[in-house]
Amino acid sequence: MAEKNRNEARARRHTRVRIAVKGNLQRPRLSIFRSLAEIYAQVIDDQAGCTIASASTIDTELRGQCKGMKKSEQAKLVGKALAERAKSKGVQMVVFDRGGNKYTGRVKALAEGAREGGLQF
Repeated sequence: MAEKNRNEARARRHTRVRIAVKGNLQRPRLSIFRSLAEIYAQVIDDQAGCTIASASTIDTELRGQCKGMKKSEQAKLVGKALAERAKSKGVQMVVFDRGGNKYTGRVKALAEGAREGGLQF
């Protein structure tokens, strides 16, 4: 039997979570992708199939602010920026999609940053 790697296991968990977590215009989905170096977040309307707002550590606005910070601090900053962008588009409430990752570390920091920014979930 072949060994499964971490990415395949995360993808399976994410597929399982996505069965229950669906976003719509009233309550879009806040989706997180975490790579080894960066973190990305999007607010997605699944019915229309479009991204409402997004933020990541590679954004030109946030890249300069993220220099010299720990990864969890960067994630919190991304969460606040995402909340600000989503609120400017009229989004107040979202459903949280952790992307198959555990709710610790950078994922938790991003969620807390989004809550501090004014998103409810």
